[in-house]
Amino acid sequence: MDKRASGVLMHITSLPGKLGVGTFGQEAYDFVDFLVETEQTYWQILPLTTTSYGDSPYQSFSAVAGNTHLIDFDLLVKENYLKKADFANVQFGDDPEKVDYELIFEARRPVLEKAVKGFLADKAAATKLAAFEKEATWLDDFAEFMALKEHFGNKALQEWDDKAAIQRDAKALDAYRDQLGDAITYHKVTQYFFYQQWMALKAYANKNGIQIIGDMPIYVSADSVEVWTMPELFKLDANRQPTCIAGCPADDFSDDGQIWGNPIYDWKNHAKTNYAWWVYRIQEGIKLYDLLRIDHFKGFSDYWEIRGDYETANDGEWKAGPGYDLFAAVKDALGELPIIAENLGYIDEKAEKLLADTGFPGMKILEFGFYDTTGSSIDIPHNYIADTVAYAGTHDNEVINGWYENLTEEQQNYADAYIRRQKDEPITQALLRNLYATVSKTTITCMQDLLDKPADSRMNIPNTVGGNWQWRMLKEDLTAERKAFLKEITSLYARKNTFKAQDK
Repeated sequence: MDKRASGVLMHITSLPGKLGVGTFGQEAYDFVDFLVETEQTYWQILPLTTTSYGDSPYQSFSAVAGNTHLIDFDLLVKENYLKKADFANVQFGDDPEKVDYELIFEARRPVLEKAVKGFLADKAAATKLAAFEKEATWLDDFAEFMALKEHFGNKALQEWDDKAAIQRDAKALDAYRDQLGDAITYHKVTQYFFYQQWMALKAYANKNGIQIIGDMPIYVSADSVEVWTMPELFKLDANRQPTCIAGCPADDFSDDGQIWGNPIYDWKNHAKTNYAWWVYRIQEGIKLYDLLRIDHFKGFSDYWEIRGDYETANDGEWKAGPGYDLFAAVKDALGELPIIAENLGYIDEKAEKLLADTGFPGMKILEFGFYDTTGSSIDIPHNYIADTVAYAGTHDNEVINGWYENLTEEQQNYADAYIRRQKDEPITQALLRNLYATVSKTTITCMQDLLDKPADSRMNIPNTVGGNWQWRMLKEDLTAERKAFLKEITSLYARKNTFKAQDK
């Protein structure tokens, strides 16, 4: 990220299409073509891992296994694992602008089971799956975890009816492997589908000069294969129940702070292994993406630990994280890393020093810069430095229209004057123009803002469950006018992708 460039933040689930949720199908390839047409360099997405509680990609059953909702059925038809008739009459949702996660959870499974059956009928299936299993060293544990989870009525790990299964008793696991063999195979094959389709899409993007920015949550879910198989890496009791959880204290946006619910890492045990799990996790992330955004980077310098008897997130305390030792170990094993640090929220001197020591670029949020009308905010553009990635807002923030509507009149007047908003100019257009003009080497635009979408297109309201992660664009939203505007500001502010067709 050593020269000026730009990109678009758009999660796969938000792509248009007829399957109730965005997939790795033709619409994803069309999106790459749009990025090429508008001379972008980056496509930023949210975590591709499985979704669980609250449909959040930041609460996953695995740190590396893929979200099978993203598997495209038309691509499976091309592989002769499905027929069009297998899903032609399936109802995946009534609203093309929202994902109905409960519905697609039920509706997609029978179709995927048919695809698995079709795959296993292929003479080359065993060879293909064996090759994938050799590469995906995590696959056996994940498939067994998911099969057991379904066997126990999709309850969270800590609520399974058999303590022997929770605690991975060897005899119990052997018995379950025999009993749940078909389900285990199902989860292995669907992960094969996921990885084959995603890597093909990524290859297409890379071939056309588009780099993928992926997202890695700092924490994993309590209901995850990692907690099940590696309890020593977390602060847990004998039944895999977290003894303390992650979150953050009160800030300008929440009087009670935020309760995330993830188990806290036992950093002493990570250090004893020279952070081997983090080396593995980041290595897996770099396989999936070209660049990796690490969420809640401050948690590596200091993290907020909430006690077991809490009433709000404020019932916690700051604890020292692993600091640079973790990244030194990762760099020793993997070399210099294409990482972006999400350094938002409460950032103190210790967190700033860790960012400087790693050399990773941090983030800037343009929306934050206009709450203070004195011009002294660290997020106002005249205080930016070049080695940052700038956004108007991210998936956790309001879209520009919603943000502007909630400003005071004084703040609106300040913002309008600062960005030199023209008469009758949409606030989205004016702010994006200002974003692309910043000194930050990289700028990322949320798709909702490019499309001038209203407040209800927001992707996520932190610390809330339900109603998030649902937004989808309509194909007709991406007009020639929208494309022309993006291409214009990309060229005007020297962010054009210099990739040439002959380089393909």
